[in-house]
Amino acid sequence: MKRAIELIRVSTESQAAEDKASIPAQRAINRRTALAYGLSIVRSIEISDVSGAAVLMAPEIQELLILMSDPEIHGVVAREFSRLMRPENFSDYALLQAFADSNTVLYLPEGPIDFASKTGRLMGTIRAAIAGMERTEILERIWSSKEEKRRNGGFAQAKICLPFGVDFDGKWSYTPDAERVRESFRLFLSGVTSYKDLEAKVGIAYFNLRNILRNPIYTGWRVIDQRRDPSTSGKYRTKDGRQGDRRKIKRAPEDVIRVKVLEPLVSEADFNQVQRIIELKKSHHWRTNKEYESRFTYRGLLSCAICEGVVYTKFRRADYYICKARHIEHTCVAGYMRREVLESGLDDLFANHLTSEKFLKQIERDQKQTRPQVSMERLESQLQSLVNKRQRILDSYFEGLINQTERDLRLADVDREKRIVSELIARETPQHIEAKSLAKVFQVFVRFKRLNRDQKRRLLTSMAPEIMVADYQIKGLYFGMEKTRTDKDS
Repeated sequence: MKRAIELIRVSTESQAAEDKASIPAQRAINRRTALAYGLSIVRSIEISDVSGAAVLMAPEIQELLILMSDPEIHGVVAREFSRLMRPENFSDYALLQAFADSNTVLYLPEGPIDFASKTGRLMGTIRAAIAGMERTEILERIWSSKEEKRRNGGFAQAKICLPFGVDFDGKWSYTPDAERVRESFRLFLSGVTSYKDLEAKVGIAYFNLRNILRNPIYTGWRVIDQRRDPSTSGKYRTKDGRQGDRRKIKRAPEDVIRVKVLEPLVSEADFNQVQRIIELKKSHHWRTNKEYESRFTYRGLLSCAICEGVVYTKFRRADYYICKARHIEHTCVAGYMRREVLESGLDDLFANHLTSEKFLKQIERDQKQTRPQVSMERLESQLQSLVNKRQRILDSYFEGLINQTERDLRLADVDREKRIVSELIARETPQHIEAKSLAKVFQVFVRFKRLNRDQKRRLLTSMAPEIMVADYQIKGLYFGMEKTRTDKDS
């Protein structure tokens, strides 16, 4: 009997649940198809939570392509063409070319499709186009149904999407948490405009309060002024093709939905006043204030020498630099560093040490010292072996021993290994830096201390340094991709 692979796909995880019949139904039909065409199913590939428009990114399909390259595999069995793919764009048709290159036949209940034949190419392309069109029509029907429900005052999403303090069970209602929302509006209007202070008083996370205070649902009106982007580029997908979300875009004015669904929790006058206060807060925020002048010279240029995390700025009765992993995640032991003290040491590094002939010569001597390396001979031998392996793969393809798909897969693996070995060789090759060359590069820092904050930042960002600091000690100064520690403490 001819050997075949069974393909089962469901678009969502819920369809793959044990209490659902989709996967057992597909398996039963596939078994009947295999029996009708004298096929022996030697492998079953099941895919869940992958849309028909994203199958090429799924690792299961990549595995299928590898299995199809085996000359012993004659075909793939599926319940219907849409289980294989529902193309959204022309690049999706590459999957059909893989069938043609490997001479693999797609077996469906209504008959086989041989993509390597003239008829198969025509019918396969038509079936793929129909499957893609069916998907578009399904989405349009679902969207229209949901839109109609929204316009009639219903709710067309999962309950997790409901606003805080609001419930929908056939009709709209408030939950007991709504009283905390009412209190939030009252406190905000009374002058408690800090989201952190509100969080402490009403027990709602500050990042949720930002959205709650802007939502007109609490005036009784449900306003929907955004929609999901229906275009191909509007969908977020995970790297393995699993189902993702779609980005939101503004609705056209005529498409905005405004429906009265509840009795008001707050009056429209109070709600509008809260919106004015929020806009006033936003306009006075330091990020939007054009007259605001940052005091931190090295903001965005520092990394933690202990955990290599981001060092960011913090005002806590004074200006500080602090490792984010210490302040937010509590996973680093680096302490707070006063801005004035740390920046004084950094200014000294750039203005005095990087322009000092003695310091630069020390760097030159350090670079000339032999450092522990991976055996260069072994790396170079491994690289030459990969070059030879690549040529053997090409020779096998030209001699007809392997097909195009298998050639590309094998070459991709070899090229990836070559890139890694080449990077190791480049990293281990000694770099001899002359003090004179460094002096020319760092000459721009001679007058560094005389520059103002903005001038210093323009100079620093043009050279893109990464500075490793912790507990007021400067452990490394890196320029470019290759990191070399200065081992300079201050």
